[in-house]
Amino acid sequence: MMGRRSKMATIGEQGPVSTHTLEKVTRAKVTLENYYTNLINQNGERESRYRILERNMDDEGLSDEQKNERRQQHALKETEFLRLKRSRLGVDDFESIKVIGRGAFGEVRLVQKRDTGHVYAMKILRKADMLEKDQVAHVRAERDILVEADHTWVVKMFYSFQDAQNLFLIMEFLPGGDLMTLLMKKDTLSEEQSQFYVAETVLAIDSIHKLGFIHRDIKPDNLLLDAKGHIKLSDFGLCTGLKKSHRTEFYKDLTQAKAGDFSRDFTNGNPMDSKRRAESWKRNRRQLAYSTVGTPDYIAPEVFMQTGYSSSCDWWSLGVIMYEMLIGYPPFCSENPQETYRKVMNWRETLIFPPEMPISNEARDLIQRFCCDPEHRIGANGPEDIKSHSFFNGVDWEHIRERPAVIPVEVKGIDDTSNFDDFPEVDLKLPAPPKEEQKDAKYKDWVFINYTYKRFEGLTQRGPRLPLSKR
Repeated sequence: MMGRRSKMATIGEQGPVSTHTLEKVTRAKVTLENYYTNLINQNGERESRYRILERNMDDEGLSDEQKNERRQQHALKETEFLRLKRSRLGVDDFESIKVIGRGAFGEVRLVQKRDTGHVYAMKILRKADMLEKDQVAHVRAERDILVEADHTWVVKMFYSFQDAQNLFLIMEFLPGGDLMTLLMKKDTLSEEQSQFYVAETVLAIDSIHKLGFIHRDIKPDNLLLDAKGHIKLSDFGLCTGLKKSHRTEFYKDLTQAKAGDFSRDFTNGNPMDSKRRAESWKRNRRQLAYSTVGTPDYIAPEVFMQTGYSSSCDWWSLGVIMYEMLIGYPPFCSENPQETYRKVMNWRETLIFPPEMPISNEARDLIQRFCCDPEHRIGANGPEDIKSHSFFNGVDWEHIRERPAVIPVEVKGIDDTSNFDDFPEVDLKLPAPPKEEQKDAKYKDWVFINYTYKRFEGLTQRGPRLPLSKR
C-alpha cells in the first residue's frame, strides 16, 4: 500500500497539470453537482405539488372517492411530466409568429408551441455574444430567478433550452406591452395612475429581494403589463444575487467620464425647457431601448462605483421611473449616456423639479426619499416604510392585483401584439439548429451546463390547439 502511494506521488510530481485536464475536472465536478442538485430539487418540487393537491382537496371538501380520483389524475400527470422531461425540446417545436422585441444580445419573438397551440414569448440569446461580452453569469442569474420567482409579480418561464449557438427562454406572453410604450403614448400620468404602477412595482421588486436577488436594471422597458393591465417584472439580464458582484463593461466605460458643468443642460427655469426636454426624450427613447449602448438613466449611482451596493439600488430606479411618470421624462436624461452618467453621479445638484410641472408634496417627498444616499433611502430596511408613505394613502396592498388596473389593456386575442413595436425587417423564420458538422466547439463550453429547464405546468397542461387571430 505504501509503495502504491509513493508511486502516485511520484507521478503527481512529474509536472504541472495541464489546463485541458483542469477544465475536464471542473466540468465533471459541475456536471455531478448539478445532477444531484437537480434530483434533490425535483423530489422536493414533487412533494410540494402533492402537499398542495391535498390541501386544495381539503379546502374543497371533497369526498374520499373524489380525492382518490384526483390523486390518480395527479399521479398520471407526474408520470407524464417525467416522460416529457426526458424528451428533447428545440426550436422545431415552435412556430414563429412575430418579433416583438430586440436587445443587445438577441431578440424576443411571439411563438406558438406546435403540439399544444399555446402561445409564448421566446427570448433568444446568442452564445457567442454572451461569451464575448462576459455575460454568462448574468444570463445564468436570469434563468435561475425565472425558475425560483413568485410568478404573481415576475414573468413566468416555462422552458429553457439551448443549441450550439443560442440560448432560449420560453416565457409567458404578456399582451399589454411594457410601461415604456405606455409612457410614450401618454405625456404624463396622473398621481392616481402613478400611485397604482409604483405600488405594484414595489411589490414586484420586494418579491425578488426576498429571494436574495437584486435586479439592477429596473426601468419602464422591463415592467410588462398583463392582459388586465397589471405589472410583472422581466429581463433579469443584469440581475445578480446579493452575495455576488457583477459589473458590466457598460458601467466601466461610463465611469471613465469626468464630472462636468450641469448648469447648461435644462436646469434654468424657462417654461419651455420641460416641453422641449420631454419631446427630445420621446424622440430618442425607442432608439435607446434597442441599442447596444442602452441608457444609465435609471441606474443608482452606487452601482457605478467600486465600493459596492445593496438591494436598495432598485428603489432608486423606481424613484426615477416615478419622476418620469409625473414629469414626462427621467430627471437625469441628456443627449448622451456619458452626460447622463455625470448627472446621476451629481444627483444632489441635478435632481430638479420643474416649476411648470407641479406635483404634490407627497409625490415629491417620495421621489426624493427614493433618489438619495443609500443609507438614507426609503426601502433600505424593507418595503414597509415605502408602503406607509403618505403618497400611498388608500392603497389596498393585499388585493391590488385583484382590482381593475387604472388604465385598461385592450386585447383582441391570444396573439395580439398591438401593444408592441413592429420589426418588419427581421426574418420571421426561427434560427435553425446547426448541423453537427457546422457546430463550433467554442460554443459547447461547459459554462452553459444545466441551462435546460421544463416547468411542470408547461408540460402537463393539455388542450386543443388554440386558434390565432389573423396576422
